Amino acid sequence: MVEITEVAPSDIESLSFKIIEEEAGEHDLRADEWAVVRRLIHTTADFEFLQNTRFHPQAVAAGIAAIRSGTAIFTDTRMAQAGITRRHLAQFGCEVHCYIDDSEVVTIAKRENITRAAAAVSQARELLQGGLAVIGNAPTALIELVKLHKQGILQPTLVVGMPVGFVNAAEAKELLMASGLVYISVAGRKGGSAVAAAAVNGLADLAANKE
Repeated sequence: MVEITEVAPSDIESLSFKIIEEEAGEHDLRADEWAVVRRLIHTTADFEFLQNTRFHPQAVAAGIAAIRSGTAIFTDTRMAQAGITRRHLAQFGCEVHCYIDDSEVVTIAKRENITRAAAAVSQARELLQGGLAVIGNAPTALIELVKLHKQGILQPTLVVGMPVGFVNAAEAKELLMASGLVYISVAGRKGGSAVAAAAVNGLADLAANKE
C-alpha cells in the first residue's frame, strides 16, 4: 500500500531540501555552489547534477553581483523565462528577456538559414554586454554566444549554459568551458530550460541572502 506523507504546502520545499541534503551526502562543492546544485536536483530529482555541474571559479560571485546590480537577463526560451522566479529578482530590478519569437529574429533566422535561438543571441547583443545569459535549450544559441565573444563583440558577466540534447549539446558546453567566459554549466547531454532557470533561482536566493 502506498503511504502519502502529509505535508503543509508551505513546508514542501523545505522538506524537499532536507531529503536532498540527506541523500546527497558528503561532497566537495563550496556552500554557495551547493546552493545552486541543490536547486538543480530539486527541479529534476536527478542527483547526477551533483557530479556533472561545472562552475567557473568566479561564477557564483559574478552571478550574485550581477543580480544585485539589476542586470538584464537573457534566455533562449520562453520556458526558461517563465521558470525564473521573480520574487527575489524584482527587488533588484532585474528583467528577464527572451527574443525567440521576435519578428526580426524570425526574419533573420529565415534569411540566414540559422536557428531562431542563434539569431536571438545576435539580436540581444546589447543585453548580453555585461548581462546574464541563460541558455537551457539550444546548443546553437550557446555556440553563437561563444563565437561573438571570441570576436570581441560581447562579454556577458555570466553564462548559465545548459543546453540539452543529442546534437552538439555536450560539445557546445565544452566550447563554453574553454572560452574564457565565466560560466555555470553541465557536462554531457543533460540540461534543459527548467534546469537553467533553476540555476538562476539558486543565484537569486543567494543574492537575497536566502541561503
